[in-house]
Amino acid sequence: MADKRIVAALHGDGRIGLIEEDIPELKPGAVLVEVHNSLVSPGTELGGWRGLRGRVDNPDASGPPRPFGYQNAGVVLEVGEGVEEFKPGDRVACMGGGYAYHTNYTVVPHHLCAALPDNVSFAQGAYNHLAGTALQALRRGEPQLGEYALIVGMGVVGQITAMLYQAAGAYVIGWDMIPLRLEIGAKWGLHRGVVVGEQDEIEATREFTDGYGLDQAVFAFGGNGDKALESTTKSMKLSPDGHHMGTIVVVGGTTFNYPATTTNIDIRKSSRTGAGYHDEAWEYGPAYPPVFMRWTTRTNIELCLRMIAEGRLDVDCLTTHTVPLEECETAMAEIIEQPDAILGLVFEMSH
Repeated sequence: MADKRIVAALHGDGRIGLIEEDIPELKPGAVLVEVHNSLVSPGTELGGWRGLRGRVDNPDASGPPRPFGYQNAGVVLEVGEGVEEFKPGDRVACMGGGYAYHTNYTVVPHHLCAALPDNVSFAQGAYNHLAGTALQALRRGEPQLGEYALIVGMGVVGQITAMLYQAAGAYVIGWDMIPLRLEIGAKWGLHRGVVVGEQDEIEATREFTDGYGLDQAVFAFGGNGDKALESTTKSMKLSPDGHHMGTIVVVGGTTFNYPATTTNIDIRKSSRTGAGYHDEAWEYGPAYPPVFMRWTTRTNIELCLRMIAEGRLDVDCLTTHTVPLEECETAMAEIIEQPDAILGLVFEMSH
């Protein structure tokens, strides 16, 4: 078996390229996986790459290359001491920053892996981390059957969150400034999409909710959210004394100031995939007692994979680009300049 791997990395001069390094040691409680596909996050990763592009003209090569990526899927080659649920030859989805890089071989804690159903491909399984993030956002939001929900930001997390909210019985409207994302939403059956800047999102939402207003919203985007918060607040349901009310779940890196007009809105943060993630004792060790902790990072991801297998989550329609890992440098130089033309970017690994 190989003792080296190739990994996509960010260089100090702003370039994206491949480096070769030793395959990490297989620790107790970990799994060695031959990776077949990985997924790029269009928010966290592509956004970060664009922010580094300016270094090409003003390079700072003082730091070492930084491997990146946090979700992939492949075949188990070897398991560490204490791992009982996996064996060599098993197909698995893997996740986790610092573990599930864009690479051809990875070593991941066993609780950050989940078995792939037979009819789920490696490319579909590579959506596992962002799908788990979306499911945890739904759990934080606690939508009720028949409620009106808004998803602000229809990237990969936003799309999957919308799918899950609709599966839970909510009526869902999505806002985004990129038309492609709403076109993709229409393909899988999003109830309503609004291109912000081309349509009046507040009026469209009022019509969608039959004048009642939103029960809740999910912010699934990064950067400043002041304008989104203002528009969302105006679209929420209204109490008899004139106060907007409801729930807003904030996923990831949205930042905003809290104006006094939001004091009757329940704002909840949700930036993880579920309980256990970043708890090394759980990641490498025994499970939490399920009677007390039903939904962990792994059980959230297992449910997402099951819903993909059942056709209830359509992640295939989210993939706009599939690129061999060996071509990541040339491919990414082009893709970074076309943010309006990309959603899901899947890397393929050769073996």
